[in-house]
Amino acid sequence: MCMVIFAPIFAICAFATCGGYYGHLQVEVECADRSQSNLSISINFAYPFRLEQVHFKAPMCKDNRDEVLFLEGDFSSAAQFFMTVGIFAFLYSLLATVVYVYYQNKYLKNNRGPSVDFVVTVTFSFMWLVSSCYWAKSLSDIKAATSPKQVLLLISACRAQKNKCTCMQEPLWSRLNTSAVFGFVNAALWAGNIWFVFKETSWYKTGQRYPTRSASERRSSSMRQRLYSESSFDLPEESFGPSGQDSFIHSKGGQAQRQASINQSQVSFSLPQTSLGKPVIYDGEHKVASQGPIIFVHEM
Repeated sequence: MCMVIFAPIFAICAFATCGGYYGHLQVEVECADRSQSNLSISINFAYPFRLEQVHFKAPMCKDNRDEVLFLEGDFSSAAQFFMTVGIFAFLYSLLATVVYVYYQNKYLKNNRGPSVDFVVTVTFSFMWLVSSCYWAKSLSDIKAATSPKQVLLLISACRAQKNKCTCMQEPLWSRLNTSAVFGFVNAALWAGNIWFVFKETSWYKTGQRYPTRSASERRSSSMRQRLYSESSFDLPEESFGPSGQDSFIHSKGGQAQRQASINQSQVSFSLPQTSLGKPVIYDGEHKVASQGPIIFVHEM
């Protein structure tokens, strides 16, 4: 929603402050012969800043002659590129606003709308950054080309020490500075919107539905599988010899004894109490020859 509200506003501020600029520079040339002086030389320039086409007349301070001079530099490409990006960004912002408000279902249909919006947002973010940097550099060159010192050096009469040249009025650069600032603000705004548009695409939703495991998770999983394979119940062939079988039976017997002790501790009844006496041995005539230990069972 912030993108829908602020993108058109900042785009308008960017190209309006650049395209509507008008600069004015005024100098005076006071010759040694006052009759040849020109105390009001106006130099005007504006968008698209083709300074090489801006000309003015200045006195030569001899023979009552004037010379026609031109400023230096052509910065129209940077200014027009910046303006073009601003205008197209403004139009796309308006179109996106209409689609978001009135055609939301068609926008989300088959995830084509978010994908196209994501590609366009990335493109405009890059274009805003490039055009803003290009325009900021060109603006610095425009200031240098129209500085009073540079303009006075173009006038041949100002090179003579007997003549006096003065700048009466300098251009105001606050408007163009504001346009460059708005350009970088637009670049940051569009770049910040990339993440929110990406969350609406099918690429992000597919990644959320099938998340990929991190490297640490894969390492821990492989370690668990390796430990499981090492602790499996498969024994090597050499362990099935006589000694191996005895050890296996012994281990099984130990496990059975432990299991029996556990089961005895868990049952709720006790075995009958017994007492041992001497055993009884009978001879051939069924007489008691000797008596061994006798077992008496006391039922509980």
